[in-house]
Amino acid sequence: MRKCHDKMTLIHPIWLSLVVATWASMAHQQSVLEGVIKLVMEGENQANTEPDDTQKLYDEYDFVVVGAGTAGCVIANRLSENPDWNILLIEAGRPENYVMDLPILANYLQFTESNWKYKTEPSDKYCMGLDNKQCNWPRGKVIGGSSVLNYMIYTRGNRKDYDHWSDLGNTGWSFEDILPYFKKIENFTIDEYKNSPYHSDNGYLAVSYPPYRSKIADAIIEASQEAGFPYVDYNGPKQIGVSQLQVSMRDGVRESSSRAYLHPIRNRPNLHVKKYSMVSKILIDPSTKQTYGVEFERLGKRYIIRAKKEVIVSAGAINSPQLLMLSGIGPKKHLSELGIPVLKNSRVGFNLMDHIALGGLTFLIDKPYSLTLDRMITVENLRMYFNYHKGPMSIPGGCEVLLFTDFERPGDLDGYPDMELLFQGGSLVSDPLLYKDFGITEEIFDEVYKPIKNLDSFMVFPMLLRPKSAGRIMLKSRSHKTKPMIFPNYFADKQDVDTIIKGLRLSINITKQPALQKLGARLHTIPMPGCKQYSFGTDEYFECMARHLTFTIYHQSGTCKMGPPSDKKAVVDPRLRVYGIGGLRVIDASIMPKIPAAHTNSPTFMIAEKGADMIKEDWGFKL
Repeated sequence: MRKCHDKMTLIHPIWLSLVVATWASMAHQQSVLEGVIKLVMEGENQANTEPDDTQKLYDEYDFVVVGAGTAGCVIANRLSENPDWNILLIEAGRPENYVMDLPILANYLQFTESNWKYKTEPSDKYCMGLDNKQCNWPRGKVIGGSSVLNYMIYTRGNRKDYDHWSDLGNTGWSFEDILPYFKKIENFTIDEYKNSPYHSDNGYLAVSYPPYRSKIADAIIEASQEAGFPYVDYNGPKQIGVSQLQVSMRDGVRESSSRAYLHPIRNRPNLHVKKYSMVSKILIDPSTKQTYGVEFERLGKRYIIRAKKEVIVSAGAINSPQLLMLSGIGPKKHLSELGIPVLKNSRVGFNLMDHIALGGLTFLIDKPYSLTLDRMITVENLRMYFNYHKGPMSIPGGCEVLLFTDFERPGDLDGYPDMELLFQGGSLVSDPLLYKDFGITEEIFDEVYKPIKNLDSFMVFPMLLRPKSAGRIMLKSRSHKTKPMIFPNYFADKQDVDTIIKGLRLSINITKQPALQKLGARLHTIPMPGCKQYSFGTDEYFECMARHLTFTIYHQSGTCKMGPPSDKKAVVDPRLRVYGIGGLRVIDASIMPKIPAAHTNSPTFMIAEKGADMIKEDWGFKL
């Protein structure tokens, strides 16, 4: 299918010199953030490896794909395999850039224009310790979408996730049905699991371990095993256990959806790509309810493009429902209040789900092992990375270890995890900008974390995998340029808080195992402003902390729910066709009826691969 890159094909020598010189001068001339933004915005353009976007537009295409994110890149690749079909892929964002694909810099990309920079509406029940009581929701505004901004963590979820989708009436979505698509995605390179019937090495997307693992990660894995958790291939037959991260990375370089699915086919003549192009409306005949094209804006100019067969919306869990509602598909009352003619009364924007964690859970250690900025970004590490794609800079945003557990069935190694512990080799003080990523207030950072800025530490995110709470996305105006209102409704169900507290206590238990005690691991105990009325260490205190430092793990989903005709809350059917509207599908994370126990990037690849096959089947293309 696709051979691995030669290690040096991605990094041009001039680019290497530019990056090394930039970082070497930072201590005297500029901050790391300013350097990263400069390299992202001014660095070498990848027009020679991404598909060209200067082709003359046709008036009509067979398929128009809205959004070149994780799903859209897959759809464009697979549909253009038929040389008789012409495909247009439209993306609001910019090209991907080499510096975006340096794993250690994942969190810095959220400060660039490659991020939509969404924020939730203010709340007194969650995100209370973040600026203006709003959660930051980064989303990729770039070719490759959020697969360019994410931390590259590759987890499929549990077989029970997909069997449940099937049980809800979504025929064809059981684990047995979708496993072939998970395998179709992968170019799997982890030697000890390569012969597993759960993996394949013929796919476009490279899946590997990062080429570097810190001493903290080693100790965490050992301590987890001492606490009774086996080392596991969590993308294999069972999920409960601990593991170094499996990541979407090729030879130590981020493998975005664009790199994996678009770069190898950049010369296909029947695929056109338009960047910096924002779709404002899906064009639907109000009398026949048949989709016939899209309207979009590019560099101040308006275009109307017709779609002979279908429009596929792959704009993500925020933009897809926004676009559907702007086009007249959505809750009748809500659209009518905004003066939008209603073509289909539908529960678009509801069923908003996400994975969240209690943030800032920090453990101090006595050894100089933390992944601090000054230890990570050195000229020596830069040269190690750019020459060999190895070393500390290949750690994805500092994330190193995952542990899955099922609190309802403790000890069951074939359980259905409701909690993930995500371990980072550093903490909020390891990088002076990390707390700004999450939007933590200066007051909290100065009082709780600044006093330990010179100490070594690591951080654990107890992440809720199967949330009971769900929220909603609503339009703020009729303009496609106005960001929608986001109400995540975190912690509406008290069980969600209780599960996170159980995860926190498990984290503490693991740090008390011999392997981490050798490092002197101990909980950081300066209390949170706003929570001092509770005794530190009690459930009440930790609930207060979770409601203050509510961290999204960037897995927004569910807002264009898939369901059978009997499900009145469903927006699309099990073949991902929008109910009541012809020639229109949604294929991305927004169709998930229930969020899986997974980082959602891998399931989104799967949904796109399966969705592309459904389109081919429905239009008579032999698979």
